[in-house]
Amino acid sequence: MLPYFGYFAAIFIGLSLGIMGGGGSILTVPVLVYLMGVSPVLSTAYSLFVVGSTSVVGASGYFRKGLVSIPTALVFLLPSLAAVFAVRKLLMPAIPHELFTVGSLVFTKDLLVLVAFAVLMVVAATSMIRSKQAEEVPEHQSGGKAPLNYPLILGIGLVVGTLTGFVGAGGGFLIIPALVLGARLPMKLAVGTSLAIIALNSLIGFTGDLSAGTPIAWSFLLGFLAFALVGIVLGTYLARFIPGAKLKPAFGWFTLAMGTFILLRELMFSHA
Repeated sequence: MLPYFGYFAAIFIGLSLGIMGGGGSILTVPVLVYLMGVSPVLSTAYSLFVVGSTSVVGASGYFRKGLVSIPTALVFLLPSLAAVFAVRKLLMPAIPHELFTVGSLVFTKDLLVLVAFAVLMVVAATSMIRSKQAEEVPEHQSGGKAPLNYPLILGIGLVVGTLTGFVGAGGGFLIIPALVLGARLPMKLAVGTSLAIIALNSLIGFTGDLSAGTPIAWSFLLGFLAFALVGIVLGTYLARFIPGAKLKPAFGWFTLAMGTFILLRELMFSHA
């Protein structure tokens, strides 16, 4: 029964990516781990492929409407792509399976990934709950005409690339505020540009897994992706009528509950 819920959740992941330009990817790893029975480390690799492929479809729709700022995306991607590939190719394979033991708690590589992911979910949820992104940049200040805040864009690009590589999440909750505040993009342009960045970041990260020899169950992965693609096509359409900023607080509370649950569950039950 749980796998059926997992495929339904895949549609929801695509929906949120299409409407909000981010957020949905933060649920991909928990869905794969708890509903589909995939190991945490392998789930981060699968998540990169699903989120990346889904975001390509979403970004293409925004690109056709002229709602992707290519110059801004390139500045953001310079540090981000280098970081995500290095983490997947070099760092993740180098982490030992068992890290240390505290009393009866065995801190493994899988536990490290899930705890880091849960903490990221809590941070992302807080960002979404407190988001002021509904207040868009006025059109005369948008479209990349104002000078880019290069230190902010490059710095967040590096952080997002590292997080994407380690936990398999797209980082849209960090990317969109950076694009709105640092690049002065209006919300719809920021959403489209965010999807383009997430797509490239995630797929480059996945190539790091492939080059590191990570075993991939392609039939399962492509089946899961198909449901996520249905969601993002529907979400991109609904984005015309539903302002993503309005949904963020409710989605943020849901993400906060999920992150807290994962953190408590893993720390309480991961004992020798």
